Amino acid sequence: MLKRTRRVALGAILTIAALAVAVSFVSPSLAQSKLNFTLATSGSETDQRSVAMREVFAPMVAGFADYQPGYNGTLFAQGTELEAISRGNLTMSIASAQELAQFFPEFSVFGGGYVHQDAAHQVRVFNDPLMDPFKKKVEDELGIKLLSVMYLGRRHVNLRFPRSERDVQTPADLAGVNLRMPGTDAWQFLGKALGASPTPMAFSEVYTALSTGAVDGQDNPLPTVVDAKFYEVTKQIALTSHLVDLNYIAFSKEVWDSLTSDQQLTVQRAADAAAAYGRLKQLDKENSLADFIRSQGVEIYTPDLDAFRTHVQAEFINSEFASDWPAGVLDKINALGN
Repeated sequence: MLKRTRRVALGAILTIAALAVAVSFVSPSLAQSKLNFTLATSGSETDQRSVAMREVFAPMVAGFADYQPGYNGTLFAQGTELEAISRGNLTMSIASAQELAQFFPEFSVFGGGYVHQDAAHQVRVFNDPLMDPFKKKVEDELGIKLLSVMYLGRRHVNLRFPRSERDVQTPADLAGVNLRMPGTDAWQFLGKALGASPTPMAFSEVYTALSTGAVDGQDNPLPTVVDAKFYEVTKQIALTSHLVDLNYIAFSKEVWDSLTSDQQLTVQRAADAAAAYGRLKQLDKENSLADFIRSQGVEIYTPDLDAFRTHVQAEFINSEFASDWPAGVLDKINALGN
């Protein structure tokens, strides 16, 4: 029943996209020069976020804009995309809360361990008025409009060690583990909160680092483990679910302001449709990939989640990050949960 519901939902999203494309073909904007919407992402061409943008977003804006993605950090290096948009050198990126926290420390709340409960909770938070001051600050000070929220998945700890060598049940079991994490302060703190020794590293370098032993492990959702083929160079996954991870579809405010109201509406609908499509596909992948990963010789198990949750939340609440969170915002986020 759940799978049928998801198929119906996906069909509805694609129908909306098709209708939008049909309308765009008869738009007067065809007589004008098309805009170029450039997107930079560290993800691969087959990453679900990339697929959603290419198969849903791009056709919906095709009437007035050419969509030009750059994958694997080839257009702009990971961590530099937001500055590129701000400078006017890039139209779009798929940005994390941790990256935004580099500019606006209060965004670290959305990258805190065990803050978001699930994909639906992410959407409720993003669309709630509590997000308005966050969005406004990004627009006013960075020139970037956050269009929609994309579900990346539940992040888990993925290690080179066989379980017999290191059985991860609590944060204490990660002591001394050289765990690759993205390079921002918020990501590095999360790695420490998990009990590991985090190492900053670009995503494009992780596979090689795992294969050579330069790092002991990495953390990502199961679909990313498969897409990047990390199962070839790791032996175990502890299902810590320490972060229900998200990305924002970030769009140049300067370009947004240059669009007509109808074009703005189309871009917003396209972003929401791509996010919804990607969310459902990602959830389906998460539910189906464990067996495949096990078949590749990787052991998957659930550690003591209460021990991880208690330790990680305490680390965040007692950290300097929490001092940057607006008063009451965490309570508001929690109130939107199940």
